Amino acid sequence: MIFTASGTQDGRGLIECLLQENYKVMASVVTDYGKNLLPQHENLTVNDHKLDAAAMRRCLEENKITVFVDATHPYAVNVSQTAMQVCNELSIPYIRYERKVTPLPDYAKLYLVKTYEEAAALSVQLGKNIFLTTGSNRLELFADEAKKKNCRIVARILPAVASLEICAKAGILPRDIVALQGPFSEELNMALYAKYKADVVVMKNSGTLGGTEMKLTAAIKMNLPIVLIDRPRIDYVNMVHDYKSVIDLVRQYEK
Repeated sequence: MIFTASGTQDGRGLIECLLQENYKVMASVVTDYGKNLLPQHENLTVNDHKLDAAAMRRCLEENKITVFVDATHPYAVNVSQTAMQVCNELSIPYIRYERKVTPLPDYAKLYLVKTYEEAAALSVQLGKNIFLTTGSNRLELFADEAKKKNCRIVARILPAVASLEICAKAGILPRDIVALQGPFSEELNMALYAKYKADVVVMKNSGTLGGTEMKLTAAIKMNLPIVLIDRPRIDYVNMVHDYKSVIDLVRQYEK
């Protein structure tokens, strides 16, 4: 059985490709929404529980996993590091599928940072109205920094109860919540930046599928400062960027 750590749109596409190749697949997701988006298939088993190292080890052993495909979000580094560690301990082949980064433009107001902490500290220096496109992850960091500088946070998040609860806990008012699922066109990004009077836009390099290019071009056309959290650098093994390469590697290991 092939274990696929998913939760992203391209991860679901990869699962469908594996099923088309008649592999038995266990898909790991952490939300009911992610579970509901998976296809119904006789060869698909779903794990919807969060897995720390010990739980992941038990899961892989009990289900006789032969290959681990990591298709988690590019910024979900803790999951990937845990997966590589457990796979190494169990001698299970590990494959990392990751969407390509979006090439960054030559733009004087583009500020590249390495961490959420750096992004939060810098964004409040660049403007009073901060438009976050990074979702609900680490939202409290930005909210805390904004309070210190009397800045306003506008959070664009998934329209999910859990995300709304994080906003409420961080003190983000309903009027400052944009609960929509992307990716968004350049025109819609510009309209939202304008509606909420954005002074600075914060984003991640989530790749084309994550809508990074459209966020960038919209902000550049509006001459807005951009704080971009760079993609984490991890020494992955078997890193590939397309479904075909994943299937080819799985075939090699399944011989």
